[in-house]
Amino acid sequence: MTLPFRDTRLPLRERVDDLLDRLTPGERLAMLHQHAPAVPRLGLGAFRTGTEAAHGVAWLGAATVFPQTVGLAATWDPDLLRRVGGAVGREVRAKKLTDPDVSLNVWAPVVNPLRNPLWGRNEEGFSEDPHLTAELATAYAAGLRGEHPRVWQTVPTLKHFLAYDGEPWRATASVQVRERVLHELELPAFRGPVEAGVVGAAMLAYNLVDGVPAHVSPLVREHLRSWAGDPDALAVVTDAGAPGNLVRLERWAGDLATADSAAVRAGVDSFTDDGDDPGPTLRALRTALERGELEQADVDAAVRRLLTLRARTGEFDEDAPGEQRPYGDVRTDDVGCAAHVALAREAAAAGVVLLRDRGGSLPLPASGTVAVVGPLADTVLTDWYSGTPTAATGLAAALRERLGAQRVLVADGSDRVSLRHTASGRYVTAAGDGALLAGAGAAGEDARFDVTEWADGVVTLRHAATGRLVTRGEASLAATAERVGGWVVQETFRTHADGGTLALRHEGTGRWVVVDPTTGALSPEAADRDGAARFVVRTHRSGTEVAAGTAAGADRVLVVVGNDPHVGGRETQDRASLALPHAATELVRAVREVAPGCVLVLVSSYPYALGGLADEVGSLVWSSHAGQELGHGLADVLLGDAEPSGRLPQTWYRDDADLPDAVDHDDITRRAGYAWGERGVLFPLGHGLGYGSVGYRRAHADRATARAGQEVAVSVELVNDGERPVVELVQVYATAPGLAVPFPRRRLLAHRRVRVEPRSSATAVLDVAVDRLAVRDVTRERTAVLPGAYHLLVGSSAEDVRAELPLVVEGEPLPPREPVRAAAFDAGEGVELVPRDGSGRTVVRAALPGWGARLEFTGCAAAGVAALRCCARGERTGEELLVQVRGASGAWLPAGRAALPAGSWADVEVPLRLPAGERADLRLVLPAGALADELELVRGAPR
Repeated sequence: MTLPFRDTRLPLRERVDDLLDRLTPGERLAMLHQHAPAVPRLGLGAFRTGTEAAHGVAWLGAATVFPQTVGLAATWDPDLLRRVGGAVGREVRAKKLTDPDVSLNVWAPVVNPLRNPLWGRNEEGFSEDPHLTAELATAYAAGLRGEHPRVWQTVPTLKHFLAYDGEPWRATASVQVRERVLHELELPAFRGPVEAGVVGAAMLAYNLVDGVPAHVSPLVREHLRSWAGDPDALAVVTDAGAPGNLVRLERWAGDLATADSAAVRAGVDSFTDDGDDPGPTLRALRTALERGELEQADVDAAVRRLLTLRARTGEFDEDAPGEQRPYGDVRTDDVGCAAHVALAREAAAAGVVLLRDRGGSLPLPASGTVAVVGPLADTVLTDWYSGTPTAATGLAAALRERLGAQRVLVADGSDRVSLRHTASGRYVTAAGDGALLAGAGAAGEDARFDVTEWADGVVTLRHAATGRLVTRGEASLAATAERVGGWVVQETFRTHADGGTLALRHEGTGRWVVVDPTTGALSPEAADRDGAARFVVRTHRSGTEVAAGTAAGADRVLVVVGNDPHVGGRETQDRASLALPHAATELVRAVREVAPGCVLVLVSSYPYALGGLADEVGSLVWSSHAGQELGHGLADVLLGDAEPSGRLPQTWYRDDADLPDAVDHDDITRRAGYAWGERGVLFPLGHGLGYGSVGYRRAHADRATARAGQEVAVSVELVNDGERPVVELVQVYATAPGLAVPFPRRRLLAHRRVRVEPRSSATAVLDVAVDRLAVRDVTRERTAVLPGAYHLLVGSSAEDVRAELPLVVEGEPLPPREPVRAAAFDAGEGVELVPRDGSGRTVVRAALPGWGARLEFTGCAAAGVAALRCCARGERTGEELLVQVRGASGAWLPAGRAALPAGSWADVEVPLRLPAGERADLRLVLPAGALADELELVRGAPR
């Protein structure tokens, strides 16, 4: 007899409930850890959450490696991302055929908006625009999920809820997200994929949000899970080690039982803690049950969601005689198959962005020689969340395939050096097992190393004779590594020159290299520089000189520089600056002096600030680390076989001055990011060129007035007068100066890619949803489209606007505002959002010592108002709450003041003197350390 939980004819909820009822309380509890044990009596195998699949199957051996997520996003192509997701999901299924431990719950995609380009995990995100992020992530997740109506190919997991985009102190930083920022800039990226029904799980972030750890945040239930409709449709997993952080780092809970029970009550279902050892988690949960901090119903709800996740993969299905299971056609040789490699090449080419094109440098001609110089000239690098490529082709190799080996000249720009240990006088060599020994009497071939500087002062050393990188071995340094990698990188060194000699600090350990006086072995042992071995450097080959010489002898020159994804910016480490490292800059300039028309090719995980370098080269091209087909994809574009169609998914800034803040996410007040800022932009969101250009003519909207819930069809004629086809990405943005609630200076509404053939024209039609104009009305706690005059901006980027179309939105006007919460301010300075003790409410703390905080509330009701009542608490006796009103000149004028209670919460009533009128802008001035919560405008005589 078929047990109900295995009967595919029954509704999913009925099947899951049947299985839940058959599990004992102990079996249920055990399922709350990432590594859930088997239940043999029911035929259930062991299960774990989490297969990494950001841009291919990671950490499970060979797999097709697609472009980094930010590179996939540069395609702006949902259909392509859906196909890539489908291929990745199929390879996950193929891996499971030979390894039952492979989880069909994949931990992808990352949907944290790319606000700050210094973020070390920039490569993992899609875009700075939350709605574009949602659109592209939904497409990728749809591919991972598969097309079968009942059985999911894999179950995608959104990462990381919420407000995560900084690595320093990521487990203790309290990210500031006021209500409008939450609803307009943070939640949409998560909401889109959840509402689309293409994800079955979400991972929580390490950080705190407004003083509350994300792993116990009420936002999980209030928002994240509510979008799924069915409360059991979305499982929530913790990030690795985060539950323990509630006790160890955040000091939020006194013990793990309190922490874990609070996480379950907040919505957590699966604990990723203590590696594959569930013991500490299960002991903590049992203690919480015994204390009454957790109910069995809480455990059952979590297990039901995890069983739902597993049931979706078909794990519990009973095979029907004569029928093939969904995805039963998957084979082990699907991994790295020809179709997936071709798709990887297509994606690599589609994500290439032509940033500037001067003097006809591109595409490369069919004749003549091409010099490819720089550390990434013929190298394919992977990142922390990459798999092992089934094959890999660098740019120079791809060009050789097309042009012939004799026409492609290569120089990687590395210096070849020998190191002589000053104390012994011996040169460093690599022994047969790779161990570094200071033992040679001469600087022969075995004593030579190629030095590449990846970040300012940070280098790798590659043994020239074997091609292996120097790394920290079990006992000493050894030239045995094939690539830079690992959670803690062991292959990088920081140099320190002094008095003609050099010392090396091993970055992975933070210790300085010493030489054993007996064996000559090199190892990172010294705690400070004074104890370090000193070396004299003999340079056999200057990489810059060789690169310049190679360039001088070629007809065309490509300078290929960028980052190693493990160095200088990655998970656990943000970048210090947007600037291109000095060594790379100097290499480019040396080549430009002999080849003024050289093409600068940037291969990187993130944007760079280029300074004058952008003006000194012929053309400028960017690609992410585009996976194993990087070389073929780049070559297809550079040779003109594929038209440049990539567009930037995030702003590139001129320098570090105008970047969004990593902790304060209030880009609205700070006027930061593409939506609110306008200063310091090098290349805007959506920017990218083709080898030809198109003109925009006869832009038109099919209606001049509209209401919420309607669509506006925007059309524009694209004219190509050139001799090459152009692939144009038409974009529509909105702005609305003078709206009752400040509107972004740019908001992306729609985009469409159109191919325009030579000497022809084409019409692009874009459907714009009026609901995309919605802003958060914090007073009434709703998101709504406000009536008013808008402008639809049609162009090829956020700043390259070719036409503007007026649009009047009709609807109910915003009534005068009745402020209800201090945390619902419109603009603020010196503000820290924190939880109010015992209530879970978010309140305002005046955070600037000696100055306090300022909170602005616009459009407040003024008629008949006699006072402002504020629930507040001062820090010191004799402090006051000041209220100001904006005058006709814009200056803030005194409107009232009242004493603050010291050390305890109380209602403070501030008598007000407001000018005549229906509305007024008010500002609250709080002394340092004061707290403010509920607000109320009082009519009639004050108490």
